[in-house]
Amino acid sequence: MDSFLILRLSSLGDIIHALPAYAVLRRGFPEARVSWVVEKAGREILNLVPGIDEIIVRGEKGWLRKLRRRNRTAIDVQGLLKSATLARLSGARRRIGFSGKNLKEPAAALFYTERLEEFEETGHVIGKNIRLVELLRPRPGTAGFEFPLVVPEDALNRVATALEALGREPAQKIVLCNVGAAWESKRWPAERWIELLPAIGRADLFPVLLWGNDVERETALKIAARTGVPAAPFFTIPEVLALIAASRLLISGDTFALQAACALDVPVIGLFGPTDPKRNGPFRDRDRTAQLQMDCRPCWKRDCPTTACMDAITAADVAKLVREVLDRDA
Repeated sequence: MDSFLILRLSSLGDIIHALPAYAVLRRGFPEARVSWVVEKAGREILNLVPGIDEIIVRGEKGWLRKLRRRNRTAIDVQGLLKSATLARLSGARRRIGFSGKNLKEPAAALFYTERLEEFEETGHVIGKNIRLVELLRPRPGTAGFEFPLVVPEDALNRVATALEALGREPAQKIVLCNVGAAWESKRWPAERWIELLPAIGRADLFPVLLWGNDVERETALKIAARTGVPAAPFFTIPEVLALIAASRLLISGDTFALQAACALDVPVIGLFGPTDPKRNGPFRDRDRTAQLQMDCRPCWKRDCPTTACMDAITAADVAKLVREVLDRDA
């Protein structure tokens, strides 16, 4: 029986972007045993993915013993030295990865026994991940990106109860406004959210502010105090996915919430500064992105002396995109 080891440890959005490659692998080898190595936070996503036989959480008790099985093929979707090293430590005799030109850390290629031929990265990172799996020649599948992600019914019920407590009427469409991002350079300023929210106020809409850590919570509360739009309570990752799945629209920077909405087929407006929406952004025709054309972007910098690329995205521009998306399927 075929046996595969996927290495995509983090981040949450990147794990989402690896799911279509996993879907190609699982569809191509339905009887195979598939294991996935991941960091602790990522397990909450993989728990919702059917067909993964084993989730190996790096650092947990016994994880190295689970990692070391020789009769399988390691597929390093992450492409960093740490993931390539784990592929080597796993004992897998066949280790597949990207060539140096397509790696953030080119030295990782030294750990692979097979490398994908170098190519120009002009498309979405999801397509890049699928290319890697296609080295295994799985059976042909359907066109498009498949995200095997199942949102638990109990999480949907908990989210519905929480939104009702915030004042949402059952008929109101949820417009989810994600104020955070792991990189400071990806965050839209609080003042822009404060300008935007009154501009999209409609009786049939229920805007709500999403946050993920204490800093983002403070930002959400600041915006809530100025606009009257409620901040969501703390939600677990499954509950965040449930909230996104229940939404009519997500407005977000380039972060996990955006990638999750795309996976769950929820319309999005992406706010892009230092990163490139052609690589990381939404991919459906009805979605929209807001970005300023500047000579310095995309720069891919986590920290930047100026946040001009995000600051220059105006509330009026985003409000116009909101109306376009909401009116499209009205």
